Amino acid sequence: PSMSIHLLQKMTMVLVVSACMDLYGLICLCLNEDPGVHGVCLQLPSSVLTSRVANALKPEKDVDGITDLNMGRLVRGDFSKGFVPPVASAVVDLLEKHDAPLEGKTVLLVGSEGPLGFALQCLIEGSGMVALKSQWSSASLQRQVMEANAVVLLGEGDIDVPPTWVRPGAAVIRCKLTLQTYNAVRSSSRWLQEQQYRPWQLRSLKLQTLTPVPSDIEISRAQTPKPVTQLAEEIGLLPGELEAYGRNKAKVRLSLLDRLHTQPDGNYVLVAGITPTPLGEGKSTVTIGLVQAFSAHLKLNSFACLRQPSQGPTFGVKGGAAGGGYAQVIPMEEFNLHLTGDIHAITAANNLVAAAVDARMLHEATQSDKALFNRLVPSVNGVRKFSPIQISRLQRLGINKTEPTSLSPQEVSRFVRLDLDPSKITWQRVVDTNDRFLRKITVGQASTEKGQIRETGFDIAVASEIMAILALADSLEDMKNRLARMVVGTSRRGQPVTAEDLGVSGALAVLMKDAIKPTLMQTLEVRHERITLNKFFNIKCRASGLRPNVVVLVATVRALKMHGGGPNNLSLVADGCRSNLRKQIQIAQLFGVPVVVALNVFKTDTLAEIDLVCQIAKECGASDAVPCHHWSQGGRGSVELAKAVKEAVSRPNNFQFLYNIEMPIVEKIRTIAQKVYGADDIELSPEAKAKVDYYNQQGFGSLPICMAKTHLSLSHMPDKKGAPTGFILPIRDVRASIGAGFIYPLVGTMSTMPGLPTRPCFYDIDLDPVTEEITGLF
Repeated sequence: PSMSIHLLQKMTMVLVVSACMDLYGLICLCLNEDPGVHGVCLQLPSSVLTSRVANALKPEKDVDGITDLNMGRLVRGDFSKGFVPPVASAVVDLLEKHDAPLEGKTVLLVGSEGPLGFALQCLIEGSGMVALKSQWSSASLQRQVMEANAVVLLGEGDIDVPPTWVRPGAAVIRCKLTLQTYNAVRSSSRWLQEQQYRPWQLRSLKLQTLTPVPSDIEISRAQTPKPVTQLAEEIGLLPGELEAYGRNKAKVRLSLLDRLHTQPDGNYVLVAGITPTPLGEGKSTVTIGLVQAFSAHLKLNSFACLRQPSQGPTFGVKGGAAGGGYAQVIPMEEFNLHLTGDIHAITAANNLVAAAVDARMLHEATQSDKALFNRLVPSVNGVRKFSPIQISRLQRLGINKTEPTSLSPQEVSRFVRLDLDPSKITWQRVVDTNDRFLRKITVGQASTEKGQIRETGFDIAVASEIMAILALADSLEDMKNRLARMVVGTSRRGQPVTAEDLGVSGALAVLMKDAIKPTLMQTLEVRHERITLNKFFNIKCRASGLRPNVVVLVATVRALKMHGGGPNNLSLVADGCRSNLRKQIQIAQLFGVPVVVALNVFKTDTLAEIDLVCQIAKECGASDAVPCHHWSQGGRGSVELAKAVKEAVSRPNNFQFLYNIEMPIVEKIRTIAQKVYGADDIELSPEAKAKVDYYNQQGFGSLPICMAKTHLSLSHMPDKKGAPTGFILPIRDVRASIGAGFIYPLVGTMSTMPGLPTRPCFYDIDLDPVTEEITGLF
């Protein structure tokens, strides 16, 4: 009992509801969705405890056991879920422990006709006894009591029967105690048990594969996704942890992290790829196929983590990134387009910062200190008051005052003037379209801008620092702090100016509050970080504290032939394996993580080519190499890969970072260039050197490095395939994402705004105005 009471105190909150009757149903509905409430006891008079009030409560929180569903389960004999009225359970327990066995004997229930009486009747008859009912006003009550082998007295107030009415040896039980604590402990125990890891009750969607394989959009539309609310229930999410966006997708609230914070981490699998062809080698498709194999075929709980595709490549060169064939996210149109609006939120937040920068420079250039102060700290009803974000700025300036009228003229000037140097503004606008003509623009040309003309440019939306913050933040508070630290430029005095200095960071957090929540969708059968190994290990792993258990390295025969120097024959495949594939395996091993090679099989690949790649991959140090047929077979085609990953996860993992974070910036760049890319050395442009000096001066030297480089080669030259050596890696510029927490050198001609090809994908993308079906997304 002491253990049960301790559990009750620590793990559950039992609420006694005795408020206004009109509010009972509403209160029950609120308590249903509160994950901190595990049981609700309705201590109400029978005249108030109507069926409507009782049934407003979830059966699993009904510790009184009086809802219709709990009563129905009682009649059926199903005691695995819900509750039986605790008094009824206690009465039957006492009857079964009576001195003389009562099986086949008569038990008289005197009094209440409510849920308690009904529950008692069911339990008594289920135990092999005969249950009879009588009212206190019955003329035959004395005779019935004398004939009964046991009497149970129900009802409110002092109730009793004369001892002379009771036959010798008969049991008399008076029901005056409230025993809800027993069910409350059971409720919290069930809740505690539900928090433990257990296999999902996941009902996989049936996948009917066809040959030849239809188009991705035809496959997607042939499968009917289950409602996302049903999917969430099957994987153990609570209703209050879900925010549905229509039928097929939902946001997951971050409160889930609090509920599961005591649970051990699962195995972390990173899906990466060899240096690809311009068409890509299928990292997303392999990731989805692997999860379908784990969840639908091996019955292991698993999630795929994919970034939403950018609209730019979708309408430019790729046509979508939801996977492909029988390994894709559905509905693929929703995933590839607006989804839940996260990229739109990034665009809005980024451009709000850009607008704030130019507006602030304009106002500072055209107003006196006094005028600026009067507008920044306006008088409302005759009172001036600093906002919280302004008080934070004062504190960073070393001005420990909170009363606006107490600032000296010098303090007013320091407070109101960010004094941004127009030539050192680092913040650019973004748009989620491949628009090469926005790479460099001139702003401020209208007469209303009063000569505030300067050059700037646009990046693709997902290149925004806010996107990086979204990928690295682990909570709303962390995201808000990172947004505040973002550096937008430098003052004429050489000091960094942040989003918090602009007063905009709180508004950014408001725009981004929903984007930080992960979006739940499903794959064709059930329900990755698309980033290079160096960036993932040295940046993401430092920020999250998580360590991957295994790397799945995606390769294709066509890419290996390219790295071997030509389109055909086995010797070229072997050359590609011994150059690029070997180098990519070695890169992963630099970090001490085992590698499984996933050969994404195309219908043009021969058996000899497939066998040769798998053989050489294992010779090069991969723990295993497996051909994958997920594109044509779904999860069934990736079962062998899933088994290989499961085996690799059980092996020792000696994870280590590539460099010490305290190394000088230039040395960290050089380490990556030499150990990862195979360069002899690096060469910094004068601009890059000046930036490094500035970041060191500002105290940013201990940040990790995120190289911005072509993905088409290990070098800076897209046409250099295989594993190039003997080259100098040119560092054109060095930029910093202080809020996200890394420095990113621009290598060679790397651009942060792609351009459209001669024939973009949008030529094929169309909408049927009658059916509203989308075509052309591959």
